[in-house]
This record gives sequence, C-alpha cells and structure tokens, in this order.
Amino acid sequence: MNMMVSRRALMGGMALAGAGALLPRAALAWKVDGAALYPATNAFIKGFVDRRELAGTLAAIGKGQEGAVFFGAGVQSIGDAVPVGPDTLWRLYSMTKPVTGIAAMLLVEDGKMALDQPIADFLPAFANMTVQNVPDGSITDVRPAKGPITVRQLLTHTAGLGYGIMQKGPIKKAYDDAGIFGGQVSRLPIPGLPTTKPAPSLAEFADRLAKLPLVYEPGTRWSYSVSLDLTGRLIEVVSGQAFDAFLKARIFDPLGMASTGFRVAERDVGRFTTNYAPMGGALLPVDPATSSIYLDPPPIPYGGGGLVSSARDYDRFLAMLLGEGITGGVRVMNPETARLAMSNLIADSVDRKGTFIDGQGFGAGGRVSLPTSPGGEGVFGWAGAAGTIGFVHRKLGYRAAGYTQIMPSDAVPFQSKFGETFFEDVMV
Repeated sequence: MNMMVSRRALMGGMALAGAGALLPRAALAWKVDGAALYPATNAFIKGFVDRRELAGTLAAIGKGQEGAVFFGAGVQSIGDAVPVGPDTLWRLYSMTKPVTGIAAMLLVEDGKMALDQPIADFLPAFANMTVQNVPDGSITDVRPAKGPITVRQLLTHTAGLGYGIMQKGPIKKAYDDAGIFGGQVSRLPIPGLPTTKPAPSLAEFADRLAKLPLVYEPGTRWSYSVSLDLTGRLIEVVSGQAFDAFLKARIFDPLGMASTGFRVAERDVGRFTTNYAPMGGALLPVDPATSSIYLDPPPIPYGGGGLVSSARDYDRFLAMLLGEGITGGVRVMNPETARLAMSNLIADSVDRKGTFIDGQGFGAGGRVSLPTSPGGEGVFGWAGAAGTIGFVHRKLGYRAAGYTQIMPSDAVPFQSKFGETFFEDVMV
C-alpha cells in the first residue's frame, strides 16, 4: 500500500504523543457483559490500553444469529475523550478482501462468470501474460505463462501476481512506478517510500498491471498480491456497474451496512479513529482522524484494502456468512454459494510453504482452516494492515472480530493473538 505522511508530520506526531502521556491510564469498558461472557478476550484487549500500547481496542463476538456482544477499551484518538464503540469507524485494509471475494461469488452465482474461467474473457489484456524466470529478479528475463489466470486464482492469491508490500527488486519498482498500490495511509509522502501517483481508475490499474510480468506461474503458488484489487475491475466489467456501486447494491444496502465505504463523510469524522505507529515508546499519529486521507475521494476503490467500516456493520457481514447467505431475514446469496466461497478453493499442489497460509487453505478472499489447523476446521476470514481481524467459525457457530489501529500490525500481538484468546473463551 502507498504510505503517505511527511517527516514533518512524523516529528509533530511524536511531540503530540508525548511518550504516551496522553494515552488513557484506565481502559474504558464499553459494555460490561463482554467481560462476563468472554473474560479472556476482554482481559486481552483491555490490557493493551492499560499498558498504553494501543489507544483503543474493541471486540465484537456473536453466536449463531444472536446479536453481537461489543466490548472495548480506550478511545478513538489520543487526546480526546470519545471511547471506542460498535459504531466507531475503523480502517479495515485487507479485511476488505473477503468482501470483494464474496462480491465476485455473487456473479458466479448469477451465472455471469465461472470459477475456472480465464479472466481474459473479460479483461483481454491478460490473455498473454509472461512470468519472471526468477521471482523478484529481472523483469525482462521472462517466459510465456503456461496457462491463463482464472477467476479462482484471482480470488485465492494463486494467479502469480505480486504486491508492492511483498515483492523486492525490479518488480516492486515497476509496481510502484505504475502506481499499482493496494491502499493508502496518509495524505503526505514519507521519505523512502513510493511517492508516485496511484493509478487513476480500476481500468487503468488493470491495464498497467497486465503489462508487467507475473512473479509465479498461475495456479502454482500462493502469493499475497493485488489480485483482489484486480477483482474489483473484473466485477465492474462483468456486472456493468462501478465496483463500489456493486458492493453497495448487492451487499451493503441489503445488510444495512450504512457505515461501510471507501471514504469517510465529513459528518462521520467524530466517530473515526486515528491510525498510529509506534516510535520510541510513543504512539505516533500517522493518519489523524480529523485530517485523514480517508476524508478525500480515493483514487480507486481498492478491493484488496480500501474499506472503512464499523464493528456493527462488519458483524452484519460476518453474520450473513455464518448464516450461509442470510441474516436478519435478508438473503444475500444462496447457501451453496456461501459454502463454496468459504471452502478451500486451492488444490493441494499449490505451494504455500513459508506464506501466511502455510498448512491452511484459502477461499474467496479469506483464509480457510483445515482439520489440522489451530482451532480446527470451519474458520473463514482475514485480517488488516492496521491491526483488525474478522472471521467466522462455522463449526463452532461463532463470528468474531477485533479492532484497533496501529501500523505495522505486528507491532503488538493484538491481531496475532486475538483468535487464540477468543478460542480460550468459547472452546471450554
């Protein structure tokens, strides 16, 4: 993703953070029954605020189709007194990917495309792709791809595409120079990070991407990539609607997700979080809520990392998944489609060693657990670059999500340990 914030802003943020002096000393519990129902999770998320490692944290847990329990600690932004809550707005980043994956599956359900159909049927520029002979090596030492990129591969990060946040060398520079980013962070450039302009439309994003070589042969390796961003363009062409309009019409409006979108309206700034980065024991505001880049129209609606949402809204999405396409009496997709979307869509032959899904599967935009996975089979979901995480556990009948705003997300173990802490509460 394209991180944009100036050195001056960084220094000013350090002064504002004041070595954590403005962090709340006591966690602000939003709802007390979360502590009783999910004590391990409550203590876990509260601890980060008590230790002044995070400004605010929130959990949303629901069983079956029952209403979610929301409980949190801390504030939306250091220095203000607004506690986090179910309607606080968070940058989802890659938690956008399952939404985009499900949107694509709706078009599969409609019969407008098939999982194993080449995307070149809709995006002809991808008909004759080349592949780097050495991954992350020369972008001129290439060979013709052995097979086409399919819809399935696009949804599961097995298309062979790259990512500016993952690749190195010439291919990373080529992505940066072409403005092929997976999201945005702040308004001003950070020295040392890409400063070129992002592609101005999904159509241009796709056309520029098609001119670059693939990193891997399609269908051979799981490679975290811009594939879900490209899926946004595929959805536009197949549906005949703008990508963001399709999401609104087919997912957000039916589910009542009125707080979810690619931009924060001026009227909603009061419930928007500030995004932080740790520096020298302080929390540095890299994207303050009141001057956030999310107040501007985005260059493109990033299907891989562009959404902002509330815990209440995203819980409606997760409830729909857990209900196999239906929640609150509203059916968004057929149960067969929902089950397929949340199943393992990649073959055993796909190399995933050393990746984010080593030993696990992948569905339509989200990780899929296997019988040998921690927590057992039945999990579908993904996490975001600013610390959020959301998933359903179909076998246990739960949906869960954790929210905070810090980059990099592994600066503290909130995201990485949220799932196993949740299991402490429900697997007893």
